[in-house]
Amino acid sequence: MLICACCALLINIPSIMAQEKIKQTAGCNQPGVDAKAAFQREMIFPIGEPNTAYAQYFIGQSYLAPVSREQVNISNVTFEPRCRNNWHIHRATSGGGQMLIGVAGRGWYQEEGKPAVAILPGTVIHIPANVKHWHGAAADSWFAHLAIEIEGENTSNEWLEPVTDAEYDKLK
Repeated sequence: MLICACCALLINIPSIMAQEKIKQTAGCNQPGVDAKAAFQREMIFPIGEPNTAYAQYFIGQSYLAPVSREQVNISNVTFEPRCRNNWHIHRATSGGGQMLIGVAGRGWYQEEGKPAVAILPGTVIHIPANVKHWHGAAADSWFAHLAIEIEGENTSNEWLEPVTDAEYDKLK
């Protein structure tokens, strides 16, 4: 699925075509082409500002754009290629957790002890509370997802160790 920037409709296209379009535009490494600006044209949400508040929990540069602070907290999080957050846990005694919705580019989500899952536009990831995980961009692509905080009791984030280059470089 892709999100049409003109009308915000979800458009079904074969996965191969979506991946090729991502490679041609968002992951552009041609001299003179501003990859960040090219990526912004691929999505309907703003890239936002450098994510300085949480920079210590990321390898690489990420950006944060609040989408909603009413009813449910939703943010668009953008990752430069190879950027990823540390392993972390969304703690809660009841409810809680997080939902991710891929909006542009290509990224990864991985729970501890499980294989990584690719995230493309339209991919929805449900992260239960108290599950150790990480998410971030593919090595060759900018990536953005909506992060939705799930309401719960006694919620907090526990930031853990970085995802090592050795772990990350195993992803294909």
